Amino acid sequence: MASSITSKPFLGATKPNSSLSPDLQRLSFSSLRISIKPRTHKKLQIQAAGSTFGNYFRVTTFGESHGGGVGCIVDGCPPRIPLSEADLQGDLDRRRPGQSRITTPRKETDTCRIYSGVSEGVTTGTPIHVLVPNTDQRGHDYKEMSIAYRPSHADATYDMKYGVRAVQVLAYVSQVHQVVLPDGSVDHDTVTLDQIESNIVRCPNPDYAEKMIAAIDAVRTRGNSIGGVVTCIVRNAPRGLGSPVFDKLEAELAKAVMSLPATKGFEFGSGFAGTFLTGSEHNDEFYTDEHGRIRTRTNRSGGIQGGISNGEIINMRVAFKPTATIGKKQHTVTREKQDIELLARGRHDPCVVPRAVPMVEAMVALVLVDQLMAQYAQCNLFPINSELQEPLNLEPANI
Repeated sequence: MASSITSKPFLGATKPNSSLSPDLQRLSFSSLRISIKPRTHKKLQIQAAGSTFGNYFRVTTFGESHGGGVGCIVDGCPPRIPLSEADLQGDLDRRRPGQSRITTPRKETDTCRIYSGVSEGVTTGTPIHVLVPNTDQRGHDYKEMSIAYRPSHADATYDMKYGVRAVQVLAYVSQVHQVVLPDGSVDHDTVTLDQIESNIVRCPNPDYAEKMIAAIDAVRTRGNSIGGVVTCIVRNAPRGLGSPVFDKLEAELAKAVMSLPATKGFEFGSGFAGTFLTGSEHNDEFYTDEHGRIRTRTNRSGGIQGGISNGEIINMRVAFKPTATIGKKQHTVTREKQDIELLARGRHDPCVVPRAVPMVEAMVALVLVDQLMAQYAQCNLFPINSELQEPLNLEPANI
């Protein structure tokens, strides 16, 4: 809506008092008149907000899956960090559609271009603009969905509302539908990216990977979908990241990963299973290792205590629901509140979990670098009283 502000006297106002100064006269006998000019729109306009994440290290995303492309602006990145399009392409290839039979058949190369913020292979400190053009979008596949809401999809709620490797972040698929990787079957101290990427479902256990792939294949042939769980770990995270009371590290991580599409649950450390233990069973006892570092014998806290990282491996699990758009008829309503049956004709993942793995890694990494900058900004400005506390060196915890 357009608005204008003008200065006008009140209706029926008395004449100004000549004893007052001209400035006081204007202040005493004038008011603000706001005229509102309504603007009509021929079509529904959707203006989405909340596309920026981070405080010190900020990422703003843009684009649509069936538009010209998608991309991001990275702001707050320090200068002189080596960066190239090839560095980004590796993770884009892990997430791109059409990479195997258990993902959407849509063929996108997901080739990225860096347009600013990088010169001669290093960052300049200015905003980094990255664009990934779309090459295989089919907007006409969604014609029916422009008037009918897809069940359990974001269509209805959107319509209502808007009209560096020192710290290693690794994620893997630990559950697909009813195929659950047993606890302890993956060694978080030694698991590698190569083990995770050794199969199309991104599960480091080969036997369970085959079971997960079979489950996805079975549901794909029926035109249905299933969900699952992604486990994410952080090795060598610095001690001291996170702040009480409302900026706890696990809270920031939960916000980040729960901002991803299709997420429905977040579990940290022992999670809900910890409710079956007593305090003596659940507590992580401290000890001093051979390097003189304070460590914990167990890690049920998940590497974070009191909202602050303690140097142990950070671990979390993220639940993803079954893909909402499926190739089966479903009952729904149109905007005119008419009951209809909807059959989605687009190309969709029978299970989004394998492609969500690099997305979880990326969001966790964003939180960590943002918290690292916050730690330097907040704590490095104040001298440390050696009689009260030890110096807190922000360095990899388990070296």
